[in-house]
Amino acid sequence: MIIRRLTSADEAQWRALWTGYLEFYNSTVPEEVYQTTFARLISGDRNQVQGFVAEDDGTLIGLVHYFYHAHGWKVEQVCYLQDLYADPAARGQGVGAALIEAVYAQADKDGAPSVYWMTQEFNHAARKLYDRIGTLTPFIKYQRPS
Repeated sequence: MIIRRLTSADEAQWRALWTGYLEFYNSTVPEEVYQTTFARLISGDRNQVQGFVAEDDGTLIGLVHYFYHAHGWKVEQVCYLQDLYADPAARGQGVGAALIEAVYAQADKDGAPSVYWMTQEFNHAARKLYDRIGTLTPFIKYQRPS
């Protein structure tokens, strides 16, 4: 397994993985969001969403998206790990852990050592991984009603 940045040649495989991720959360996005997100991911612009993919023998088997933002309690930026997904056939092989570790390493390199993410309370399989490589916080998410 290789962890690497996305390239323009990855669009079809990335799209299939991201669609799987969105479906897991019973969500969809319009075509414009697919196109805009992929363009941001391959732009190389640190101010945009960034990502890595896990590749096995030429096939993408996982993805992670993250971005940096300012924080009112820190001088350095912090890193939000927004999307993490492994193809169901590749789960249990360390894909998720390798992708998170890649974000940790990049965040350290970029001077943003604080990395955080959210998951649904009932996502028990993912939480087993997160409990090994992260620290559960007591925060509860709220958002503006639609």
